[in-house]
Amino acid sequence: MNILILGSGGREHTFAWKIAQSDLCDKLYVGPGNAGTAAIAENLDINPIDFAQVGKVALEKNIDMIVVGPEDPLVKGIVDFFKNDDQLKHIQMIGPSQRGALLEGSKERAKEFMALYNIPTAAYESFSFESLQAGKRFLETLKPPYVLKADGLAAGKGVLIIEDLDEAKKELENMLSGKFGAASDKVVIEEFLDGIELSVFVLTDGENYKILPTAKDYKRIGEGDTGLNTGGMGAISPVPFADETLMKKIEDRIVKPTVNGLKAEDIDYKGFVFIGLIKVGDEPYVIEYNVRMGDPETEVVLPRIKSDLVALLESTWKGELNTASLEIDERSATTVMLVSGGYPESYEKGKPITGLEKVTESFVFHAGTCRTAEGVVTSGGRVIAVSSFGDDYKQALKKSYQSAALLQFDKMYFRKDLGFDLS
Repeated sequence: MNILILGSGGREHTFAWKIAQSDLCDKLYVGPGNAGTAAIAENLDINPIDFAQVGKVALEKNIDMIVVGPEDPLVKGIVDFFKNDDQLKHIQMIGPSQRGALLEGSKERAKEFMALYNIPTAAYESFSFESLQAGKRFLETLKPPYVLKADGLAAGKGVLIIEDLDEAKKELENMLSGKFGAASDKVVIEEFLDGIELSVFVLTDGENYKILPTAKDYKRIGEGDTGLNTGGMGAISPVPFADETLMKKIEDRIVKPTVNGLKAEDIDYKGFVFIGLIKVGDEPYVIEYNVRMGDPETEVVLPRIKSDLVALLESTWKGELNTASLEIDERSATTVMLVSGGYPESYEKGKPITGLEKVTESFVFHAGTCRTAEGVVTSGGRVIAVSSFGDDYKQALKKSYQSAALLQFDKMYFRKDLGFDLS
């Protein structure tokens, strides 16, 4: 079949790398893609949120399946657009409907969903500018630190964790006054849960599900988890502390109620659920849902899937995921994200990348790159994810760091302490 992957980051390059291995894939396209995807697929100059353009290209290229990488097209309703068009509805869309995507598109909706289906999460309330004073009073009832979340999509930067009450009140006012644009027209304030985080990924057809490998990512720019939040500085899979007992709790208390909730509400959901979790003591709580694979977690999760991914996705679209087999590589995988100097704040683009041909022990997944007449150059904040296998995460990390040292671009930065909280 002809397959189109929408997106341009490391997640999409990893999907392309995995899908290209399938005998079921005849022709592979990525739109818009990057320098990495261009080497294994045909890049198409399309905007994933221009649904009419995506639909036109899908018909021209005889596309049979579309894998939606980022959240924006899903939250804006690309699956519904295709489903409601007679010429497009035959295309297998991997991703939830707009209603399903609200689990990521609205923090408030996600919290209401968790409350309705008794899924463990932090206590919360949501506020608008009109209820600003009530929000400040609610902050006074909580113990520090204070967690403020923009209700809508804010490119992974809409969550603030603040120690000081007065500062939290001030930031609440800033957010409701437009700090994150329309994304913070509403703000969810929730109690702080003290524990260690992990992510569980689920593939579901809306009734059946498969639990994919667990992962732990590192969001802060600085070592020791300090500094500003980023889109992710690296990831490790599997999570060493996610033992059989914890995973049983996660499946019974969180995964099953989530999928059953989707089914109970008759939500068209054929795709991935990313469940951001925190382990408090021995108990798992949900921090957030995403309605697609995470980045850079994809760069460690997909390499560990030994099964044919296209076959799994086709079973998902057909509602036959219960008949599909999922085989997981027992080895550990790690990824280290190489980022532009200054990221996640202002950074320069167009820096030549050297050493790509020297990496032989790891996978190099391109995130923010493009190809010019002079060669591959940087085009984003997160530039390259270097992924490796190992018998354990320490061995895999050692390989990723050795490979990262072979690459170079001006002001290149990466965290050298991934896994520091696991030993």
